[in-house]
Amino acid sequence: MRSNHGSNSEWWRGAVIYQIYPRSFMDSNGDGIGDLPGITSRLEHVAGLGVDAIWVSPFFRSPMKDFGYDVSDYRDVDPIFGTLADFDEMLARAHALDLKIIIDQVLSHTSDEHAWFAESRSSRDNPKADWYVWADPRPDGTPPTNWLSVFGGSAWQWDSRRRQYYLHSFLKDQPDLNFHCAEVQEALLGEVRFWCERGVDGFRFDACNHQFHDALLRDNPPASAASVDEVSTVRADNPYAMQQHLYDKSQTENLLFLENLRQLLDGYGAVALGEVGDENAPPVMAQYTELGRRLHLAYSFSLLTAEHSASHLRHQVETLDHALAPTGGWGCWAVSNHDVPRVATRWSGGAPEDTRRDRLWLTLLLTLRGSASIYQGEELGLPEAEVPFELLQDPYGRTFWPEFKGRDGCRTPMPWKADELHAGFTTGGPWLPVHGRHLPLAVDRQTSDPDSMLAFSRALLRWRRSQPLLRTGSIAFFDAPEPVLWFERRDGNRSLQAIFNLGGESVSIALRKPLEPLAGHPHPPSADARVQADGEKRRMLRLAPYGVFFGRPTGEQE
Repeated sequence: MRSNHGSNSEWWRGAVIYQIYPRSFMDSNGDGIGDLPGITSRLEHVAGLGVDAIWVSPFFRSPMKDFGYDVSDYRDVDPIFGTLADFDEMLARAHALDLKIIIDQVLSHTSDEHAWFAESRSSRDNPKADWYVWADPRPDGTPPTNWLSVFGGSAWQWDSRRRQYYLHSFLKDQPDLNFHCAEVQEALLGEVRFWCERGVDGFRFDACNHQFHDALLRDNPPASAASVDEVSTVRADNPYAMQQHLYDKSQTENLLFLENLRQLLDGYGAVALGEVGDENAPPVMAQYTELGRRLHLAYSFSLLTAEHSASHLRHQVETLDHALAPTGGWGCWAVSNHDVPRVATRWSGGAPEDTRRDRLWLTLLLTLRGSASIYQGEELGLPEAEVPFELLQDPYGRTFWPEFKGRDGCRTPMPWKADELHAGFTTGGPWLPVHGRHLPLAVDRQTSDPDSMLAFSRALLRWRRSQPLLRTGSIAFFDAPEPVLWFERRDGNRSLQAIFNLGGESVSIALRKPLEPLAGHPHPPSADARVQADGEKRRMLRLAPYGVFFGRPTGEQE
C-alpha cells in the first residue's frame, strides 16, 4: 500500500491548490495539445508560486467529446497526454518539489465508448445491464421524466439496441452510471484504489452530487424566480435553470457511498475534494463534508458568477460558513476555473484591465476561511480570451452561441514566452489560439518585472504562509457600505482584519476601533490604505481604488 506524500494529515485544511488544465498548460511534443511531460517541465513555476498542491484536470483515455470528462478507461492515460510512466514521472517530480497531486475523478458518468457501456447497451439481460440508468419510454414514446441536461435539451437519449432511454446529465456521449447498483459502486471504488496505489495525494470528484438519481423517476418541479439558484454556473437562458433539481441529483443515498469512499481513502491518506453544484449547495456541502465521515472538503461555485458586489460576496461566504459550522465541514473557494470566464474579465464590469483589481481578487480569495483554488493564469492576471466561432471547440458553447460563447475563452494556452511562436506553449498548431492580449503577460516578461502580477502573486502567497490564522481561523464580517467588504479572521487571541475597496473610486470609512497597519503584505503603497484621525478624534480609513488594508487592533501582538 502506498502512503500519501508528506506527514501532515490535514495539509488540505487552508491549502492553496493550483488547477492545471492539461490541454492548455504546456505541450512537450509539438502536437498543439498540452500533456503530462509538459506539466512536469513547468512544475518549478508552480512550486515557485508557493502553493501546496496541484489539481490536474482529467487526462484519462477518452474520445474527448467533453475534453476528458468523458472517460473511456479510468486506468490509462490518453495518448494525447502521454503514458502512465509519464504520470509517475510527473508525480515524483511534484513530490520532490514538495507539491501534492490531486487528480480529477469523474465517477458520476463515463464515455459512451467505455467498455462498461458497450456491454450494458447490448441487451437487457447482460451482466452489466443495470450499470447505467435505463428506463422505458412513457406510453407516448417520450422520455421517462422531464429531467434536463446541463448542456441543453432532455437528459434522456433513446437507444435503439435496448429500445430504452438512458440518462445523461451532461452530453449524450456521457451516460450516467447507476449508483443504485452495488456492483457499480464496487467497480468505481476499484478505479479510485488504482490511483491511490500509484501514490496520488487526493482526488477532485467531479459532479459528485450527480452520483444518484431518484429511483422512482419522479419529474422535477418548475423553478420559481425566487428559487432559481443565484450562484449557479448554469446560465439563466439555459432551460436547465428552469427546474428545481429535486430528483436528478443530490439524493440522500449518496451519503453512504461517500462514507465508503472516505474509508477507502483514509487507508491511503488521500484527500477528497468534491465538486457540488446544486440550487441549494451549502447544506449539501455541509452533509458531504461532515467531519471525518465523507469528503474532506467541498468545492464551491458561489464566487464563479458575474455578481461580485460586497453584499453578495459577504452573503455567499457567510451562508457557506454558517452551513459548515455545525458539521465541522470545510470548503474550497475559487474565483476562476476551466468552466467560467476568467475573473479578470468577469468581474471587471466592462472596465479596461487593471492590475490593481486583479491583485484585489487574488488577495480576497486567499484571505477567506477555507482552502483556495487558483486557476492557471490567475497568477498572471490573464483576461478572458476571445475565440471566434469557427475556432470554437466547446460543445456547450456551440449549442448556446452567440448569447453564450462557451468555455474556450478561459482554456486558451498558457503564455510562457512572449516572443516565441505560440507564446512558447507549443511548436505546432495549438488546439485553441493563443490570445494576443496574453502575450505581454507571459511568464518570462513578468518574471523579470518586480512590479508584475506574477511577482505580486508570489509575494502574496509567501505572506499568507506567514499568517497561520488565514489557514484555519474563523471569519466574521462587519457592516460596511458598498463597495467595501470588511471581515475579521481570528484564531484564539490573535486576529487580523481585512478591508477591501471593491470599487474604482477612493472611499473613507470609520473604523470600529483603532487598527495598526499590518506590515509585510505585498500591496504597494499606491493601492494601500492610510489611517488618519479627523477633528473628532475618530479613526478613519481611506482606501485607494481597489485598495486593501490589513490591520490588527492596537496593542494586539502578531
